[in-house]
Order: sequence, then C-alpha cells, then structure tokens
Amino acid sequence: MTSVSDAVVLPSAEPSLLRRPRATTGFWSWFTTVDHKKIGILYGATALLFLCLGGIEALLIRTQLAQPDGTVLTAAQYNIAFTMHGTTMVFLMGMPLAVAFGNYLVPLQIGARDVAFPRINMLGYWIFLFGGIFIYSSIFLGGAPNGGWFGYTPLTSSPISAGVLPGRGADFWAVGIVMLGIGSVTSALNFIVTILNCRAPGMTLMRMPIFTWMMLVTAFLTLFAMPPVTAALTMVFFDRNFGTTFFDAVKGADPLLYQHLFWLFGHPEVYILILPGMGIVSEVLPVFSRKPIFGYQVVVFSGIAIGFLGWGVWAHHMFATGLGPAALTAFGLSTMLIAIPTGVKIFNWLGTVWGGSVRFSAAMLFCLGFIAQFTIGGLSGVLHAVVPSDTQQTDTYFVIAHFHYVLFGGLLFAMVGGIFYWFPKMTGRLMDEKLGKWTFWTMVLGFNLTFFPMHIVGLEGMPRRTYRYGSGLGWDVPNMIETVGAYVLSIAVLLFVVNLIVSFRRGQPSGDDPWDARTLEWTTPNPVPEYNFAEVPVVASRDEAWHRKYTEDAEGHLVRLPRGGADSGTAVATEPVSGKGAPPAEQGGGGGGGHGIHMPSPSYYPMILGAGILAFAYAAIYHSLLLCTVGAIVVLFAVYAWMLEPGTEPA
Repeated sequence: MTSVSDAVVLPSAEPSLLRRPRATTGFWSWFTTVDHKKIGILYGATALLFLCLGGIEALLIRTQLAQPDGTVLTAAQYNIAFTMHGTTMVFLMGMPLAVAFGNYLVPLQIGARDVAFPRINMLGYWIFLFGGIFIYSSIFLGGAPNGGWFGYTPLTSSPISAGVLPGRGADFWAVGIVMLGIGSVTSALNFIVTILNCRAPGMTLMRMPIFTWMMLVTAFLTLFAMPPVTAALTMVFFDRNFGTTFFDAVKGADPLLYQHLFWLFGHPEVYILILPGMGIVSEVLPVFSRKPIFGYQVVVFSGIAIGFLGWGVWAHHMFATGLGPAALTAFGLSTMLIAIPTGVKIFNWLGTVWGGSVRFSAAMLFCLGFIAQFTIGGLSGVLHAVVPSDTQQTDTYFVIAHFHYVLFGGLLFAMVGGIFYWFPKMTGRLMDEKLGKWTFWTMVLGFNLTFFPMHIVGLEGMPRRTYRYGSGLGWDVPNMIETVGAYVLSIAVLLFVVNLIVSFRRGQPSGDDPWDARTLEWTTPNPVPEYNFAEVPVVASRDEAWHRKYTEDAEGHLVRLPRGGADSGTAVATEPVSGKGAPPAEQGGGGGGGHGIHMPSPSYYPMILGAGILAFAYAAIYHSLLLCTVGAIVVLFAVYAWMLEPGTEPA
C-alpha cells in the first residue's frame, strides 16, 4: 500500500534530465526563462548589440566614401561591409527589435499572463541569436558574405568551383537567413495564436490596442513572406554546392526568378519592419496629446490594407529588368495605391495631436520625428511608382536615401520612442528626459545630414554599391557631409545607450503609471510581476486603463475617479495590486499577490534545440557528416526531452 509520504517523494524519482530548472531570477535564469517579458528584453538587448555592429559597418562605408578615391577599404572589404550592414540591419536588428516589443507588450495589452507557447517563444530567440552568431562567424571561418544583402543570382548561385564569389560567404549568408527565418516563423505563429485565443474577457478585436493589431498583421506577413525567400535561398545553396541549375541561364533557367522570389519576400518585409513602428506611434501620440487616437477603426483597417496590398508591389524593385508594359503598368499602379492607407495613417496621427494638450517628452519627440522622416521617405517612394522616374533612380543613391528615410527614419525613431515610453514598465525607472531630448535632436541632425544629400547625388547619377568615385563629378562635398552626419548619428546612438545603462541602474523611480497612460499594460505594477495580472482583467472598453481612471460629469467634463493614475507629467506611485498590501479584491486566486498562480517553469530544451539547429547549419556549410550526426542527436534528444518534461516543476 502506498502512503501519503511515499506519494510526496515521487516527483524526485523523475530522471534528472527531465527536471525543469526552478530559478526565475539570477544570471543563469536568462538562459532558461520562458517568461515573455524576459524574452522580449533578450530580443531587444541582442538587437541593440547588432545595431551597434551594423552601425560600425556603416561608419566604415561612409569613411571610405568621405573623399574621392578612398583607400580605407579595398573593393572586397567594401563588398563585405555593405553586405553585412544590410543583412544586420534588416534581419538582426529591425525584425528582432519589433519582436522584442511584441513579446513584452502583446500579452500585457490583451490581458494574458503569457504567450500561447512559452517554450517555443524562447526557441525563437535562441534560433535568432545562434543565427546571428553563425553569420558573423563566417568572418573567421571561410569568408564573410559579400554578394549584397539581397544576394542576386547568378552572382551568388555560381558554383564555388567557378570562383565568382570565392570563399563560403554566400553559403553562410543563405543558410543563416534560412535559419533566422525559422525563428521568425515560430514568433509569428506564437503572436497569431496568442492574439486570437488568449485575450482577456471583454477584449474584443476592436478593443485591442493598435500596437497589438499591427503585430497581428506583421505576424501574418512574416508567416507568408518567409517561404518564398527560403525556397530561393535553398536553390541558391544547391546551385553553389551540388551542381543544380535553378538559376543558370545557359541551361535554360532564368536568374530573374530569384529576384521575383526574393522581392516577393522583400517588399512585405518592408511592412514587417515598419508596421510595429506605426503601432508604437499610435500608442504614444494619444497619451502625450491626452486624446484618444483619431479614427481608431481607420488606423486599424489601413494597417490591414497595407498588409494585403504589400503583396502586390514587389516588382517595382525590378522595373529596369524588362518586365514589359503590362507588368510595369500594373505594379506602378499598385505602388501608388499602397500610398493611400499609409497616408491615411499620417493624417490620423496628425489629427490625434491637433488640438490636444501636448507634452513634448522624449518619447513624443521621437514619434513626431517618425512622422516627419517617414513622410519624406514615403514621398520619395511614390516616385518609384512612376516607371520612367524609377528607371532613372534604380541602383543610385536616391534609392538608398528613400529606404533609409522609411526604415531608419521610420522604424528606429519609433522604436527609440517606444523604449523611452515603456522603459518604466520594464524596469520601474524613468529614462533621463534631458539626455533623451539631446539624443533626439542629435539623431535628427545626424540622420538628415547623412541621408538627405543622398537624394541629390543619386539624381546626379552616383551609383550605389560602388566603393570609390573619381574627383570632379560634383559628389565630393555631399559625400563629406554624409560622412560627418554618420558620425553625428553615431554620437546620438551612443547617448541613447548611455541613457539606457545609467537609467537602468540609477533612474528615477517611475511609479506604476508615470504617463497617465491609456492601455491595459499600465494597470500592472512597474516592473511587471512574472504572472502579469493577479486576476485576469475583465475589459469593458477600448483604452481600458484610461476609463478605469476617468469619467465625465453631467456637463461632459473629464473627472478623475478617486483611485487613478499619476497626474500629468509626474511620477507618482499608485496603490499596489499585488503583494502584502494589495486590496483583497485585487489579489490573485488561491492566496493573493500571485500566490497560487502557476506559471510555466523554465526549460533547458529551447537552448539545446537551438544549438542542434546551429550544428546542422555548420554541417551544411562544411558538408560534414560528423556535424550532421551531432546535430541530429542533439535535436532528437531536445525534442524527445521537451515532450516528456513536466509542464511545471513543483516549487
């Protein structure tokens, strides 16, 4: 007969390999965590590290081009620099930084305690990190990628034996992007399932914050955009290594097929990068204007429209390839059409600010800067819908100016503004506002000095991807201005990083609602406890946090309820919603303060599975049966143990 004491001992009889780690704090807990908030911070910190690496590559490029006949880099080194810069900024900074915000905020904004698949969430991070390490390791293990971040064939698909691109840089690039795509798809699936199935009671789709909406659209774009580029890069790898002829024109294939497949991914990719930034701006502007977003439904549906129309414009990257008049007309019109929902958003943002009680915090300034820079980029983008204009501008610095105004002026300005806005939510501290405003103005100055002159030299005929130019062409002064601007921009990034580090250690305590915010995440304490909500909230309206703090009197004037958020512009701690001092009505089930709320325990296996995939990647590069065997053993072990480990380790 089994006694009660015998039953208590049973969990310890499990094989040690199947026991989940218990620590949720400390250094090593970051390697095993499945908490969506910690994973979001890991994504963000890693993306900022890659931002710095990509920035260093950009400075090398600009230093080489500061004067005619530059000698800082050789032609080969320059090819590596611009290839790694583009790859880093798109795949290792832009996409992961958006995922960082989504990971941290989406469950909080919809009233969930975690994402739908916590361990898969962490697996996505490890694949991203290992993918970045894999690509950068190529510098030491056979040659860095040097065929451009777009990897056009037949340059990249020529067999290694032909010596067109010596070394294995193109292989590292192709395999690395496929690996990063696997991580992106896992994150996208997680966002879709979480948003559609894990919302709090009363959180209807049309009550969701706009940032969550934009992450949902972005997730669907990611899910359907990655297969075409994965197919293209797989064919490139096979052409280089196994004698296939997917892109060999001599054998009857068409190299333009690669461009179609790549840009079928590449233009939705633009919106994968920019839609999260649009969502951030749509959250920050109403708070610092003390008004609800102007035209909520229009902003939501214009984001959805951008997602749909983004699939019909890819060939405007190929107007110079001889597609024929029918295709040129169709894609020119679709490119003009997609400007409509984008422009609608800009007018909605301006309508939100207009007539509001505007507070020019650092977060607000960066979001207003987003509107200004993104509008310039959008206007230059519409010029690419005009086929004769695009034909002149193709492969000139005008194109570089355009997409940097959209992606850097759009994405990064919005992301920095979002960090200033949600930093108190993550740390319980405020970032330094004075230093933040210095960062903003320095970034605006450096950004426009760097990229605006590129419009001019592009229209004057300066080709992109050239490592030197001769004197007497009229490009000397603009290029020197661009290089000075790049260094000013690097100072702005340095100020931002210093602000992050200093504020994390010694920033002013924020209280729970320093901005008098509107959305549900601001009803939780700062920083957020592991379980997010002591009780799952019941949502009764859009801008739920705002309506819990304010009501209207008989004359329609705004009246603060007795228990509310911080006053305008001040940081005042509100009453706690968890812990010993929590009111009984707000304590978590089973014991209050979150006691009795069982969150998933940490796990080793996402990291182990990611390491197994990394081994497969190196096996593909070196055609190593040994590495392939090691990868297979690690992956099979991780998957098997993943399936068998308990959902939650007893405390």
